[in-house]
Amino acid sequence: MPSHNEPVQPTPFDVAQPAPAQEPAGAVEVRRGAAPWVLPTLGGLVLLAVLVIFWLPERVTAPGEPAPVAPQQTPVAPDTARNTPTAKPPAGKTDASPWSEAQLAKLRKEAQDVLAELLDIQFALEERGVKQWAPERFAEVATVAAAGDELYKNREYEAATARYQEALAALQTLQDSIPRELAGQLELARQAIEDGEQATANTALELAAAIEPDSPELAALRQRADALPELLPLLEQAAGAEQNGDLASAAQLLTEAAAVDPQHLRTQSELQRVAAAYKEQRFNDAMSEGYSALDKGDFTAARTAFRAAGKLEGDTSEAASALQEVETAATAYRLTTLKQSGSKSEQQEKWQDAVNAYAKAQKIDSNVLFASEGLKRSQGRARLDKQFRTTLDQPGRLSDVAVAQATEQLLQYAVQIKPRGPVLARQIDRVQQLLQQANTPIAVTLRSDAQTEVIVYKVKRLGRFEQRELTLRPGTYTAVGTRNGYRDVRQNFTIDHDSAPAPITIACTEPI
Repeated sequence: MPSHNEPVQPTPFDVAQPAPAQEPAGAVEVRRGAAPWVLPTLGGLVLLAVLVIFWLPERVTAPGEPAPVAPQQTPVAPDTARNTPTAKPPAGKTDASPWSEAQLAKLRKEAQDVLAELLDIQFALEERGVKQWAPERFAEVATVAAAGDELYKNREYEAATARYQEALAALQTLQDSIPRELAGQLELARQAIEDGEQATANTALELAAAIEPDSPELAALRQRADALPELLPLLEQAAGAEQNGDLASAAQLLTEAAAVDPQHLRTQSELQRVAAAYKEQRFNDAMSEGYSALDKGDFTAARTAFRAAGKLEGDTSEAASALQEVETAATAYRLTTLKQSGSKSEQQEKWQDAVNAYAKAQKIDSNVLFASEGLKRSQGRARLDKQFRTTLDQPGRLSDVAVAQATEQLLQYAVQIKPRGPVLARQIDRVQQLLQQANTPIAVTLRSDAQTEVIVYKVKRLGRFEQRELTLRPGTYTAVGTRNGYRDVRQNFTIDHDSAPAPITIACTEPI
């Protein structure tokens, strides 16, 4: 197929021979008697013709002969490749024979033909955005082509042709991958639209537009991507409404979203799910009203609620069974609710709530196994939780050695509980910290006037002094000073690890 990149080929032509004229009589004799310089002259002319035909074309650059491709990231443009003069042979190289030069010309022509095809595909790929969707592979091809250029410059045409063919094969592979690449980008855009990732969708669509701007799927996907700013808020609002339990609003919002993009699969799926959930919610509400009425002993209201639930019911007969088993259903519902409540409270480590739930269940039916087992599990943990909470709320109690020792024993019991929940784990860590602080004494300085008898309650009698250093457990203490003829003084002071305690001054200075 003709191409603007194909090199111009010289048109072969034949030298016209003049018609032989009739020789006059006696010509033969003249030729026989020709001068001896005629034959060498004819031989020289033949040799000159051979050189003109075979040797001279090697020394004259053809107008369409491409120059070797310079080493760069991509193959050179066709105009540059075809208008650059052929590199001269190395200096000092002896001229080859006409036969060798003819063979080199043939090999060079083969290299030029492959290069021309290579450049055609290169330009076609660049027009389809190959540098965007396959930059590394395209750059590798440029490297191979540049290696071919170097070989071409050195007149190693056969090796250069091999390199060009290698680059050509790589570009043909890239060209063959265009349908797959286009499909991949369109699928990526479609999935990004489903996931609500507009930036990813736009990027994929831009690549797809570079590959195939007239793709019939491109316009539809671009329209869907442009609709995301309107679609996504509706989906977000619907999710918020559903999270707040407003399934009616959620279903309405999803209906509006489906109108914005009818092809959005996630929207359609969410709409079907929420609509079903909304119907189920109304059914459950009616059933809950019926069981609530049964729990109160209002059988008329229970029947009304169960009949309403039956109208929303699908293929099941739950409402009908509830109507038939009003008396037993109320008890079973109550026990089930208490079991679920107790189990949930255990999981949340609300042990007193669990005790209350299991106690209510046991009161309804003392033979219920889950109630007795639940009480056994929960009562001990509830006591432990209460004691830990008291310690954490009143850490100052740990200044009392007896309280600290009791807390230590309680802590040793708690660390043996397996498995332990996050609440208990935090309590253990915090109590351990408080115990460590409570058991770490703090130095405090007491000052007096050497005339006052000083005693620190629950610590020791200090007597008279001007300055004393004590090491006390963190907590609140009371120091009392007495002196004959003076009014007694009392001072409460608290020491902890949060800040260094200031010196405490105890002295009776007010005469009676």
